[in-house]
Amino acid sequence: MTTVAAYAAPAAKAPLERTTIERRAVGEFDVLIDIKFAGICHSDIHQAREGWGEAIFPMVPGHEIAGIVSEVGPGVTRFAVGDRVGVGCMVDSCGDCENCRAGREQFCTGSGMVGTYNAVGKDGEPTYGGYSQKIVVDEKYVVRIPDGLSLDVAAPLLCAGITTYSPLKHWGAGPGKKVAVIGLGGLGHMGVKIAHALGAEVTVLSQSLRKKEDGLKLGADHYYATSDPKTFEELAGTFDLILSTVSAPLDFGAYLGLLKTGGALVNVGAPEEPVSLNLFSLIGGNKTLAGSMIGGIAETQEMLDFCAGHGIGAEIELIAAAEVNEAYERVLASDVRYRFVIDTATI
Repeated sequence: MTTVAAYAAPAAKAPLERTTIERRAVGEFDVLIDIKFAGICHSDIHQAREGWGEAIFPMVPGHEIAGIVSEVGPGVTRFAVGDRVGVGCMVDSCGDCENCRAGREQFCTGSGMVGTYNAVGKDGEPTYGGYSQKIVVDEKYVVRIPDGLSLDVAAPLLCAGITTYSPLKHWGAGPGKKVAVIGLGGLGHMGVKIAHALGAEVTVLSQSLRKKEDGLKLGADHYYATSDPKTFEELAGTFDLILSTVSAPLDFGAYLGLLKTGGALVNVGAPEEPVSLNLFSLIGGNKTLAGSMIGGIAETQEMLDFCAGHGIGAEIELIAAAEVNEAYERVLASDVRYRFVIDTATI
């Protein structure tokens, strides 16, 4: 066991504070990673404040992890000391079910996906995330960060990047397709960058035009304010694909009206409140309302390689660990452009 410093929420809704945690000894197939940077995802806040239900405390959040391998187990074949690596939202799964065998470990139907934090591992111990100095992970759940990506801007790709890349690829974003991204935040700004790199015509749908200049610089072709009722009239029947990245409940009927016949609205945001929908919004245009959750390990590596090849990293604000509680409040106030990243050297 190794004792490392970390920032943890001691209880639901309590401020995060500096503490120490125990990391397991490096096993045969394990990789010990010196964490360099950890992104702050909105889901960290949902879980630390029990917005999604009962959680495990003390909680060390963080599933956007970038660092350097400092030790490997004797059976490790994929990584060596000194490698630049990342860890995303999961650190284990059964490996044997249909989904795991198909590279969809996030949907494991065997023992279930083990989250990087706020979960219980196969050893019966709680998992602790990236707001810490080190982490030990089975090599199968570690990905390689290409040399073309700086570790700080790569960290958010381990959640925000794959969360948007996976549905954009699955639903065919590319040349000749009109794609709208709802929200220009931590997820949304990555959705815009990736959809643009895939060759789609990209529109941002945001509450106001406050971030319009940013959106166009990030790769959007168009930018509309959803607070203006004329937006929904002007854009009716326009899009092949809409990606919703916001964590607030939406009027899905109104947004479905923006789709072409046969189009899809894919939700990657996870509101704490339930939403309602008149099914005629779907039936009337042979439309799809879908969800998507991160991606498998192979697809996450594919995403990192794609981003490196296109010069895509997250837009970040680097902070010291002691600023994490302030950062949480600023995320809730939409006061970040566009992802806070903790410099873990300050823990």
